[in-house]
Amino acid sequence: MRGACGLHTRDEAGCGTEHDQKHYLKKEKNRGRQLMETEKKIVEYLCRATYKELSPGPLGVVKNQLLTVLGTTIAGSAAEGCKTLETIYKKLDGKEEATILIYGGKVPAHHAALVNGAMARALDFCDALAPGAHIGSAVVPSALAAAELAGGCTGQTFLTALTMGTELGIRLNLDESSYDGFDPTGVCVVFAATAVAAKVLGLNETETWNALALAFNRCGGSFQSNVDGSLAVRVIQGWVAETAITCARYAAHGITGPRNFLEGIYGYFHLFGRDKIDPEQITKGFGREYQLDKIVFKKYPSCGLTQACTAITLSLVGEHEIDPDEIDRIEVRVPPYAYKLVGHPFKIGSNPKVNAQFSIQYCVANALARKGSKLQHFEESSIRDPEIFKLAEKVTVIAEPRMEDRDHTSTDIWVYTTTGKEYAKKMEIAPGAPGNPLTQKEHEERFWDCIKFAEKPLDKEKVEKIIDAVEHLEAISDIRSIIPMLVFQMGK
Repeated sequence: MRGACGLHTRDEAGCGTEHDQKHYLKKEKNRGRQLMETEKKIVEYLCRATYKELSPGPLGVVKNQLLTVLGTTIAGSAAEGCKTLETIYKKLDGKEEATILIYGGKVPAHHAALVNGAMARALDFCDALAPGAHIGSAVVPSALAAAELAGGCTGQTFLTALTMGTELGIRLNLDESSYDGFDPTGVCVVFAATAVAAKVLGLNETETWNALALAFNRCGGSFQSNVDGSLAVRVIQGWVAETAITCARYAAHGITGPRNFLEGIYGYFHLFGRDKIDPEQITKGFGREYQLDKIVFKKYPSCGLTQACTAITLSLVGEHEIDPDEIDRIEVRVPPYAYKLVGHPFKIGSNPKVNAQFSIQYCVANALARKGSKLQHFEESSIRDPEIFKLAEKVTVIAEPRMEDRDHTSTDIWVYTTTGKEYAKKMEIAPGAPGNPLTQKEHEERFWDCIKFAEKPLDKEKVEKIIDAVEHLEAISDIRSIIPMLVFQMGK
């Protein structure tokens, strides 16, 4: 039966508690006729957006995002677990729809997106978004797989899809307290990648709505994967890219999802947003104003929360020529959130690379000893260097509650030497973070660092063709023409 308010009672619905009803009524009172208004606006903007509406600023960011992900995919293809995933999915039966980059060969589109997403994220050098979402390594693989599945699309359509999908992911991103340990990539980026796939595949409004609604049910993932240094970090990235293709495909064939996937009583705003989201802020200016400047392009190949400590250490070493042998102790203070993710004692577990990437102790010791922070410094042979371990043990990381109001990447460092000298430096915003962006030259240097790190030496002319293709992507008639540039026959 139904209660007087029209809601299902507990006897009928099995989950309509008094608390749920009060919560629902409160939302109805505050929102009134706007139920599903957010979902409706988002879908309309996504489906109607065209390339001619995009301005140079957002396009420039998205092109840098694309170049970044192509570089990290090339460099990450040989990382632990990636070849395993490539082998697993090539051995499975399935229609040859989309290409596994670098290695070559076609598999079902969702499987290609998964493997390519994992490779793109493997070195943790891809673009990111505070407090930990990695958008590019999901949206680019899903867009490429969708383009092959669709039988091709223009460069303009591809750029439009990446721009709108990334923008949606940024707008649905949450704060640290709301995630509370959920992996942001597995939560908000699911919508971004699905929006991209839907746009490239040409889904209509009803289908796009259902694709996003289905994707909502796949939100998940935990930062415990990062803390424990497991390969699950890159697998979660692949799952997000895979989910995008799967949900778009389901929706195109009539599979429906919850209409109120954002504003519903058990929608995204409640379950993940903790009822702190203002729906109007999500759609305000969507399609006209862009927040792409919030994307982080890391200068160093480690977690975004280690960027400032690395930059400060390198700066101190350069300014004062600090001798590692004279270090007595180093004190690093960071906001509590950063401490939880990268402040724990440095230990080598089953995945040394991830252990190092998510360790302030290691990153400071590495920068101090090697006067740099390069991809090769996060290889196991470098990580196991006894001298680095000795230095890392001298680094103490402290969670500073008073830093909670500062940027989450902010870091303060004090260096004390055995000779009695002391050095101190603070950084409010890490390089590459909003407010401290990389130069275009630094973006290109990051890409070339990835190319130099690749398992197999790559032909300079071929690499320059990739750079040129990205720079002039809007002129490409079929985005599939860039796929051969991204296959290198690894291991042959």
